[in-house]
Amino acid sequence: MRGSIVRRALKGAGDGKQVSGYYIVYDLPAKYDAAKGHYVRNQKWESVPPPSTRRHAERLLAERLAQLHAGSYLEPSRAPLRDFADLWLEKYALGQVRPATMEQYHWLLDRHILPVLGDKPLCSINPEDAHGLRSAKMADGLSPQSVKHLLRLLRQMLGHAVLWGYLRANPCDSVKAPVVPRHEMDCLSPAEVRLFLAHVPASWYAFFLTAVTTGLRMGEMLAMKWDNLSWHTARYHVKEMWSRPRDGKEAGFAPPKTATSAQPVDLTPTCLEALRGHRQRQAQEKLEAGEKYTDLGLVFATRTGSPWDHRNVTRRYFESSLRAAGLRVIRFHDLRHTCASLLIAQGESPKYVQRQLRHASSQMTFDRYGHLFPDTHHEVTRRLDVTLFGDDAPARQVMAT
Repeated sequence: MRGSIVRRALKGAGDGKQVSGYYIVYDLPAKYDAAKGHYVRNQKWESVPPPSTRRHAERLLAERLAQLHAGSYLEPSRAPLRDFADLWLEKYALGQVRPATMEQYHWLLDRHILPVLGDKPLCSINPEDAHGLRSAKMADGLSPQSVKHLLRLLRQMLGHAVLWGYLRANPCDSVKAPVVPRHEMDCLSPAEVRLFLAHVPASWYAFFLTAVTTGLRMGEMLAMKWDNLSWHTARYHVKEMWSRPRDGKEAGFAPPKTATSAQPVDLTPTCLEALRGHRQRQAQEKLEAGEKYTDLGLVFATRTGSPWDHRNVTRRYFESSLRAAGLRVIRFHDLRHTCASLLIAQGESPKYVQRQLRHASSQMTFDRYGHLFPDTHHEVTRRLDVTLFGDDAPARQVMAT
């Protein structure tokens, strides 16, 4: 592949002064000219975006020639968004994101983004198109969370189009994601937890006690394995989760939700004791099942060793036990919130709560549970008075008035 750099006069500036800039010129694959009956040279002139210097021109030309050599070149003026999406998935997303995230990308692209913008040339997509996509999907009844995800995906893709030289600016930069309403958390009190656990089937006691005391998510609970449990340190190391079936793909084990989710959680003595009893019952089930038992090393499994279905856990055991205890029906995820609220109520530090719930930062913990932490500003101001005026600070204040 050949290429060159050309400096030419551009349109005059407002003050009438001569302005010059650089172009890169390179050969594209030859085109077939039907009138002439043979292939003809196909040369591309591309202006170098500001700052239009020779150094930037050399860099852009090198990128274009490398893309042509690798077969990943898309002509900016003609390539539709769907072609760039295929390129982006192959050159960036593949191997960079979790399989579940890749599935979500395909779902958002195939179901929502490409049917609207797929045939539109990449370089012609503008902020109006992005705003229109947002409005159309909201009008179709797509959840604000899903619209937020698809805008984030489109912004990320077009951001790479800018980095790779296909676009000068990201048309999604000015598009705000819709406000996602937060689900109201509902936490069980200590008395309600005891009442709930008293009404769960004996074979499920260890499962729900572990959920309440560790704050593990449903997918993490279903993927718990004995090999990841340290009896000596009283910790469970989260290394994988059970991924639900989606878009025709079967359920299976997957990496944790985030990098920070792959961290150990502490187990209470009562929880450890319940897990020991549960392991003995499971050993008896293995003997009874014989060759029908497929041992995956799961802590919580069916009588034949396979993972539980999350819907069965929720409907047949969790919700029915809440009703049997005379309690309101909450979401299973609210057991995670219950764990956080119990830790905060007994005075644990925000840092410990963050570590047990495996949040990325303390700020995330405060954003979610800040209203549960005790308001201590009155005690702080009292201590400041004591620092300044001693133990009789209130009396001094009265004398001053």
